[in-house]
Amino acid sequence: MPLPTEESVDRQMKNTNSPLWRPTPEQIAGSNIARFIMHMRETGVAELTDSADLYRFSVDAPEAFWPALWDFLGVIGDKGSAPYLIDADKMPGARFFPAAGLNFSENLLLRGNGPSPALIFGCEDGTRRELSWDALRERVSQAQQTFKAMGLKQGDRVAAMMPNMPEAIIAFLAAASIGAVWSSCSPDFGVQGVLDRFGQIEPKLFVACEGYWFNGKKHSVADRIEEVLAKLPSVEKAILVPGLDGTTGTASRIESAVEWGAALDAFQPRDLDFERLPFDHPVYILFSSGTTGVPKCIVHSAGGALLQHMKEHQLHCDVRAGERLFYFTTCGWMMWNWLVSGLASGATLLLYEGAPMYDNAKRLFDFVEAESINVLGTSAKFIDALRNAGLRPCETHDLSSVRTICSTGSPLVAEGFDYVYENIKHDVHLASISGGTDIVSCFVLGNPTLPVWRGEVQAPGFGLAVDVFDDAGNPLKSGKGELVCTKPFPSMPVGFWDDPDGKKYHGAYFFRFENVWHHGDFAEWTEHGGMIIHGRSDATLNPGGVRIGTAEIYRQVEQLAEVSEAIVIGQDWDDDVRIVLFVVIGEGGVLDDDLRAHIKKRIREGASPRHVPAKIVQVSDIPRTKSGKITELAVRDVVHGREVKNKEALANPEALEFFKERPELAG
Repeated sequence: MPLPTEESVDRQMKNTNSPLWRPTPEQIAGSNIARFIMHMRETGVAELTDSADLYRFSVDAPEAFWPALWDFLGVIGDKGSAPYLIDADKMPGARFFPAAGLNFSENLLLRGNGPSPALIFGCEDGTRRELSWDALRERVSQAQQTFKAMGLKQGDRVAAMMPNMPEAIIAFLAAASIGAVWSSCSPDFGVQGVLDRFGQIEPKLFVACEGYWFNGKKHSVADRIEEVLAKLPSVEKAILVPGLDGTTGTASRIESAVEWGAALDAFQPRDLDFERLPFDHPVYILFSSGTTGVPKCIVHSAGGALLQHMKEHQLHCDVRAGERLFYFTTCGWMMWNWLVSGLASGATLLLYEGAPMYDNAKRLFDFVEAESINVLGTSAKFIDALRNAGLRPCETHDLSSVRTICSTGSPLVAEGFDYVYENIKHDVHLASISGGTDIVSCFVLGNPTLPVWRGEVQAPGFGLAVDVFDDAGNPLKSGKGELVCTKPFPSMPVGFWDDPDGKKYHGAYFFRFENVWHHGDFAEWTEHGGMIIHGRSDATLNPGGVRIGTAEIYRQVEQLAEVSEAIVIGQDWDDDVRIVLFVVIGEGGVLDDDLRAHIKKRIREGASPRHVPAKIVQVSDIPRTKSGKITELAVRDVVHGREVKNKEALANPEALEFFKERPELAG
């Protein structure tokens, strides 16, 4: 297919009746979706003709769809006998593959050709490392033996504070091979942010890197590691990886710690042992954003995550064995878990550590070009930053290898679609995707057999009965409403950690609409069968696509003597969300530049740089309910000029006036 000219792209931009990209008949016929449809026919599962048929079948007959998908993907393990779905009318409560046995790591490590690359790592400082499939398996074997010698066993938790580097993946695969449960965050988190997460799950083993690079600067985290370990009494052993910034030697100062290389090199590589476990055995714990307290610990199953990720990689991204898969992510975002699972499809994973916009994004696009990346994953915020900087990667880099660009984290606006096709690549499958930590995957995402329309997510995920409800729980064919899923799916969480009666889990997703998953996004269907995501419908902050809970900010601000009270919201701004913190200052005090800097410093060091508000504004009072709870949603509505519903629930509705038409928020 010849590349369209810029003039033809411009014509498409002006004609909303034309798609920005359309697959050729040859691309459709050669897609993994077409192969799966043929597989369904040949095995007698269903007579289907196209993607729309496949989607309808996947949600109408999940008891047949998911086993057929297991076979097509070649999941390693014992599928068990039918029924493959029990209690299908219960959400939560449904169980997929109740008699199955599998190991997550076995499915990721036994796919690739020995000498070919499995992992390629690049850092903004120019560092490059490559691990073959053979080398990866050998290193995981050494880590597995190390972990076992330390007493790690099935069900134990491993916590990691790591950059996106090969050692993080090696440690995860070793833990999962044993049946241990993994949880990770990025090294820029403050001590309290780490403790709020890992303190709840009581890890037995802690893995951390002593330092990292970001935006041209070295950052040592050695002191933070010591403080975290001093406050995590459950940790019996810590393994410390030399810092990307050059920091070493921290392990010598900590009684329970050992250095990564010394620990693993004490063992010779040997054949890996894979513990095959039930489909719903936990593989990792991810964390909610902490809107109403410390983050909730979301437990995900090995089988559900594996099957969902393989489906998204192979069907929705058309990934093939040997292709090069890249997503810019940290170890604290679910896209890291998603990326790692690409090994199960035989893909080579590209890992990048550093600031994406460093050196005007030249370093990152140098990496994309040099490593011939096929699937390029990023955030809507990054695309917006490129656009605001006036950059044209199509002129500065050879991006001929890139056939798919994925964007997530926040909605990709129509102008973002325009920018990609005008300035990154004219002929590319642009897949805006949306899901979340809650399901460690996507509800709506790309489909390589369908056209791309400006501003739209292409389609719902196969096997997910996605819909849009009004406030009364009625489906909406048009207009904005609540994003829901009306039938069970394998990557629903096993539950929340330390939630024995399931009340927290039920309250998070099933309280609004009984027996229906309520996701907390505003969404609407399009005339093309795609979807537009309009952002969060709850109090979760989402600046730059990173979900942040208000409670994590309050935890830092409340420790400042100068601040009496605070309330934080996300303000829609410049096609994104920015954090706005309102503070009530103690008697006689004033919010000046020095105090603003002090507040920001406290939040940055105690939570993370991502939690720092863009604006800090002084107010005289904060609205609260009659039960004493502050009302973030009401303040957010006032700031955005929307009517506040249910004012009668407020003890002091007059306080809302302090948030109206604030000049500080107009620019």
